[in-house]
Amino acid sequence: QPGDNLIYNGAMQVAQRGTSETGITGPGYSTADRWRSDISSMGTWTQTVESDGPTGSGFAKSLKMECTTADGSPAASDYVNVQQRFEGQDLQGLKKGTSSAESLTLSFWVKSNATGTYVVEFLDLDNSRHISAAYTIVSSGTWEQKTVTLPGDTGGSGFTNDNGLSLLTVFWLGVGSDRSSGTLATSWAARDNANSAVGQTNLAASTSNYWQVTGVQLEAGSVATPFEHK
Repeated sequence: QPGDNLIYNGAMQVAQRGTSETGITGPGYSTADRWRSDISSMGTWTQTVESDGPTGSGFAKSLKMECTTADGSPAASDYVNVQQRFEGQDLQGLKKGTSSAESLTLSFWVKSNATGTYVVEFLDLDNSRHISAAYTIVSSGTWEQKTVTLPGDTGGSGFTNDNGLSLLTVFWLGVGSDRSSGTLATSWAARDNANSAVGQTNLAASTSNYWQVTGVQLEAGSVATPFEHK
């Protein structure tokens, strides 16, 4: 239903593992619950939960990725992202793979010193399909609210109704040519890595580059509703 946030811990309020981890070079969970970083040979990172949010937004915490060892010339297969993973049983209301498939709207607050184009990708692992959307960080070091609306996917089959992994929401922070040499997949299509993150800014280009996010909400429908603070 519109207003029902599919994202867990979108306000970064819960961090049972701790609020800081340094020296991250590979995939795994570090700080804020349910948020996973996925890194392959693309720099070294520090992940923290910061007591920092957009003024007047109601968000007091945010997830921060900071580059501590740069990768200014990534190899073809290099990449870095932050993602959340979903079980199919939590997604049945999206009616994916039917003529009634629901649109999806993602809204979030983001801040970075590295302005430019960023990409968020949605990966349907059950049907090997994907869609990506670009957003722009306009001003360095400034909280900006972004909204991305995606059409419902009437192709493929529905998400498997079990506790298996079905969908990834992937915030790209840097990619090599394997994931950026095609045309951005702005409509649902068969998965093609080359179309995943075309135009993505390389956050790993310089040490001390950072990206922060909070207030992440993913909901059915084409309108971003106010964040569920719960």
